[in-house]
Amino acid sequence: MDIIFWHPTFNPEKWRAGLQQRLPQARLRPWRPDDNAHADYALVRTAPVEMLRGRAGLKAIFAIGAGVDDILGQLQQHPDMIDPAVPLFRLEDTGMGLQMQEYAVHTVLGWFRRFDDYRRQQQQALWQPLPNYRRENFTVGILGAGVLGLSVAESLKPWGFPLRCWSRSPKQLDGIESFHGEAQLNDFLAGTQVLINLLPNTPQTVGIIDRSLLERLNDGAFVMNLARGAHVVEEDLLAALNSEKIKGAALDVFVNEPLTADHPFWHHPRVTLTPHNAAVTLQSEAMDYIADAIRQLEAGQQPEGRVDLTRGY
Repeated sequence: MDIIFWHPTFNPEKWRAGLQQRLPQARLRPWRPDDNAHADYALVRTAPVEMLRGRAGLKAIFAIGAGVDDILGQLQQHPDMIDPAVPLFRLEDTGMGLQMQEYAVHTVLGWFRRFDDYRRQQQQALWQPLPNYRRENFTVGILGAGVLGLSVAESLKPWGFPLRCWSRSPKQLDGIESFHGEAQLNDFLAGTQVLINLLPNTPQTVGIIDRSLLERLNDGAFVMNLARGAHVVEEDLLAALNSEKIKGAALDVFVNEPLTADHPFWHHPRVTLTPHNAAVTLQSEAMDYIADAIRQLEAGQQPEGRVDLTRGY
């Protein structure tokens, strides 16, 4: 079994040894230009077009990450890069769900307990207890009800906040109010105090968090973006923060990364930012998933995580 590998930062030798341990019959090689030799599987992150274009005999492609927007963006420019008959798989969790839970729970509890306000008061040497938020009014709304979105929702259940989610298609979720489609977006946003974005990055979701959407949240609402920078119209979010329509934002992803030193997010008093590390790919867990998926494919079964190229996730 021959596997070609491309990742801009991961060590291919580590992956060769890791996959061979899990799949003794596997022979992994790092792809290099002009490598047109046979391969059964391709493991990629932002793969060069020539790595996949016209590659006969490929059984499946695995994106080494939860998102596949980089690959889909390449497909828009090079529609012949991937044979439509070759399935594309993404990592649905592989340890990222727990990391997202940690980030979301920490941040939501900080806002609920007004630690952001107390940090600002500390900078002014101001000793002033503040009134608490009412838990029953501190509604958390999650954009996206995929594996990671539902994982975050489940982690917030024990804290007793009203929970809701919005997705493309209907969901039946225990203890979570579910909304779907454009027709129900207004109802989802009305009364939402904390908005957490975990949507896939598709042409339909680019720029979804704009002035219009922000205005439909509660006054003094909070925004957390854990998905992609392209989902947020940054100028609209800054305006909403400056007017205090949005009381605070926790941002892990940005339109342009790394964030330039002169970007206003760096020094905005109501913004907390992290460098796109809310959840990173855990390589060992990713190898476990890919090895198991290959075993299923070799047995004629269908693994979880196949990407619908028409929907973008």
